[in-house]
Amino acid sequence: MINGQLKSKIDKLWEEFWTGGITNPLTVIEQITFLMYARLLDMNETSDEKKALRAHQSFKHRFNQDQQHIRWKNLKHIESADVLMTTIRDQLFPYFKSTAGGNSLFAEFMKDAQLMVQKPSLLVKAVAMVDELPLDNGDTKGDLYEYLLSKLTTAGINGQFRTPRHIIRAMVEVLDPVATDRICDPACGTAGFLSVAYEFMLQKYSSAAGTHSETIINEKGEAETQTLYSGDLLAQHRHHVDTDMFHGFDFDATMLRIAAMNLVMHGVAEPDIHYQDTLSQRFTENHPHAAKEGFDIVLANPPFKGSLDEDDVAPELLRMVKTKKTELLFVALILRMLKIGGRAAVIVPDGVLFGSSNAHQQLREELIERNQLEAIISLPSGVFKPYAGVSTAIIVFTKGGQTERVIFYDLAADGFSLDDKRTPIANNDLPDAISQWRAYQQLVVNNANSEAIEQQFGDKTQKAFVVNKSDIASQKYDLSINRYKKVEYLEESYAPPREILRELKALEEAILVDLEELEAML
Repeated sequence: MINGQLKSKIDKLWEEFWTGGITNPLTVIEQITFLMYARLLDMNETSDEKKALRAHQSFKHRFNQDQQHIRWKNLKHIESADVLMTTIRDQLFPYFKSTAGGNSLFAEFMKDAQLMVQKPSLLVKAVAMVDELPLDNGDTKGDLYEYLLSKLTTAGINGQFRTPRHIIRAMVEVLDPVATDRICDPACGTAGFLSVAYEFMLQKYSSAAGTHSETIINEKGEAETQTLYSGDLLAQHRHHVDTDMFHGFDFDATMLRIAAMNLVMHGVAEPDIHYQDTLSQRFTENHPHAAKEGFDIVLANPPFKGSLDEDDVAPELLRMVKTKKTELLFVALILRMLKIGGRAAVIVPDGVLFGSSNAHQQLREELIERNQLEAIISLPSGVFKPYAGVSTAIIVFTKGGQTERVIFYDLAADGFSLDDKRTPIANNDLPDAISQWRAYQQLVVNNANSEAIEQQFGDKTQKAFVVNKSDIASQKYDLSINRYKKVEYLEESYAPPREILRELKALEEAILVDLEELEAML
């Protein structure tokens, strides 16, 4: 967790871009990302130089002898604003593009990188401020970048918006990934799901001996003790974590740059991030191992709307669900991407749960009859404000087998107000939702009989309850929580009409007396 002082630095850096004429939040983050990347390249080069010197070994340099002047340690000392501008624009950015075909992390999407800063004075300030950020602190830099991403408060034209981190965290806890899993987000955006999954793994695979405490100053200026995790038990899986655990796809190159940097800042050395429309048939051609049965875990909040070229959609998806609706196609895609036994937690608009079209019913039947639909967690409609007010739910399912029953949870509060301000409040059903899910899963793992499950989760007036597959199938596979939840109505008793009339007359007489007294005073 970053302290108030570091937040102030980010705020000041953001304000400098704003006053410098760059007001699009995505552009600001992208430009800051380029500068951070330039600094990280130099930091890694310096680290390798020191290791090579100690070991008396050579290594593959990132910068040739004639490129030393564009290393961060030299850039930041250029005194002339105009010289700094021309050096970064005309030499550093072409260097980014020239290395895009090599082993650069941004290999697929660095070729169109552009410096959008037009004022030399702004660039000088930005370089100085980025140089002060603690990018060498592994415990801080991930949170630093997340705080930067929290300023991304505008939704994209294709229904893109950031999923709240506490919702992501709850979804990750529900799936409870392990260190050998391959985790994917087919519409990754800024890689929020993947970065939170990595944070979860660090905590899950940290022993008590692998933690330490550190005192920081929070935004209120108060001393606060934080427990930090070293990830010691994850070390044996480090190569897998760095190269093959996290996979993300998106068709927005700017988002991919930010996603890659987000994961790198969190500590994943080489995340597998690709420019690709995953609904396209080209996805199958370009990534055959990922497109079909490639992943153990899928976490996603796919776009609910946007342009769609039906002719370009993978035919296999259309055979599963004939539609132009992206929210249905993405669920079909995720089913295809999962290994047999693979699990997914996906945010969908409520229409997916109860839509009456053939495509809606076809998809729900697929989930229930030929896979294991495990949970429906209904979210309050204000969860995604100020981006959107659409009602949504989290669906949790496992590929393969068939459904016996589904647990529903009516989540009424997520710890924040449901207006555009989204201020913290006391009411929060998320901890209870996770607790109820774990209790239900324990019964399933222990092969509890239907009576035992019904005894604990059969009361449909509660927030958490189960519904048998046969009941869902009889309702055309309707998964709306209101279809099955029972509401208890309390009987109200009223006085007889004659008594109510007498009370009204008495009140009227009292009013007349008061009016007469007022008139006498005048």
